[in-house]
Amino acid sequence: MVRNEDIKIILDKLEEMYPDAECALVHDNVFQLIVAVALSAQTTDKSVNLITPALFEKYKTPEELAAAAISDVEELIRRIGMYKTKAKNIVGMAKALVQNHGGIVPDDYDSLVALPGVGRKTANVVLSVGFGHQRIAVDTHVFRVANRIGLVSEKDVLKTEYALMDRIPEERWSRTHHSLIFHGRQCCDARKPKCEECGINEYCEFCK
Repeated sequence: MVRNEDIKIILDKLEEMYPDAECALVHDNVFQLIVAVALSAQTTDKSVNLITPALFEKYKTPEELAAAAISDVEELIRRIGMYKTKAKNIVGMAKALVQNHGGIVPDDYDSLVALPGVGRKTANVVLSVGFGHQRIAVDTHVFRVANRIGLVSEKDVLKTEYALMDRIPEERWSRTHHSLIFHGRQCCDARKPKCEECGINEYCEFCK
């Protein structure tokens, strides 16, 4: 793994490389955010952003989505993968929000992961982006890049999250999450990483 003393340098450089790194899912409020993140599982944010305008126009509140026919929701989101399961989940999520939380998205982890279709990554994104908590949500980009660079050396998502939390100062968790995602999308590609163009290649374990 990279040396502890190099971690700050790497994080600083990533922030310089991606100053605008933030959540790419278009949303106007925390309800829209949690729906969009739930829809983004195994699907690109770009694909989700293409379908959510019509979805959010028709179902503006948890109450409206909770009352929706699943088949109607399926039609609106059928362009993304696993749309039938996701339609069922987001309607179920909306019902749980209405029944258990007064139609308000909760800001604590345990309540979030109890909602249909909300796993650890979704809960962490909502807590970070929606409520300003310091969190590291490990998606496929964060998992790949963090382990490839050598920030951590883990074999699964959960261990990667815990290891990153251990090595990175808490006040930088959320920003690092977004920086790693942008680096994974724009430079550190899964199949063809652009190592010669990379601004942190001199510190990266993969490049050595």
